[in-house]
Amino acid sequence: MKKNVVFILLAITVTVFFSCQNMERPSLGNYPKDANPPGGPLKFFAAFDGTTTNAMLNAVDSIRANFPSSNPMTAIDGISGKAIQGDGTAYITYASPNDFGSTASSFTISLWEKRNGIPGGNASFLFTIPSANNQWGSYGFSMFLLFDWGTWTPTTSAKIKFYMVDDNCHCDNWFAWDGGGATSLVPNVQDNNWHHIALTYDGTTSTLTLYVDGVANSVALSWGTHGGLNINASQIQQLNIGGNKNIPDMGWGMNWDGGIDQFRMYATALSASQIQTLYNDKK
Repeated sequence: MKKNVVFILLAITVTVFFSCQNMERPSLGNYPKDANPPGGPLKFFAAFDGTTTNAMLNAVDSIRANFPSSNPMTAIDGISGKAIQGDGTAYITYASPNDFGSTASSFTISLWEKRNGIPGGNASFLFTIPSANNQWGSYGFSMFLLFDWGTWTPTTSAKIKFYMVDDNCHCDNWFAWDGGGATSLVPNVQDNNWHHIALTYDGTTSTLTLYVDGVANSVALSWGTHGGLNINASQIQQLNIGGNKNIPDMGWGMNWDGGIDQFRMYATALSASQIQTLYNDKK
């Protein structure tokens, strides 16, 4: 008899426990997840695959359920599932890129983009990380990638630039794939088709490598002997996908006017084979 009483009490306790657990974990909906252990190298991932009527849920970061504070982008068909479309005036804002700023000495930025370079336009920002540190002027503390045909005839090719700053040394560096002329631009990345873009910075070699559709550009750019990146994460104000909040101060740039899909930020420099896998798997 005592055993039966103990068994009944145990069953009631287990039922109440799991009921409480369910009550404490409201559903966030279904959103894409990558295999990434807690504290793993993938620090931010937005697939933009949501199909709900909630724009915030559709753009949630899968690593820490980091919801945007605003998502004015239009949902379109992406390279895999859904994607976002910019009109040159708006962008998605997140409070932060999670712990990317505090952990990234080396890093990889990976995304899919689709932009029509004909008839052309200004430099268009794919993402920025502005900062409260104003020593960098209109850029704030920023990293951004842009497509720009400059003063040349509008083309499906583009300059690709990346601006990186380091709070520890109070220094910055422009990385640019432009070659000094229209004939040496990165070809066909503005032909209104989806293209995979990845940037890897290896802090051990101070080298930034550009990959387009899984293939490394023949020119790897160096930041001398700078070494690993040092970001003061406490100064980061937000993460903007598809724009730069300081664009009104620039005149030469605009928010993104194309598609973006599968936006990832890693706190490590992925290998060439890992980049190839992201491209092959449309991730």
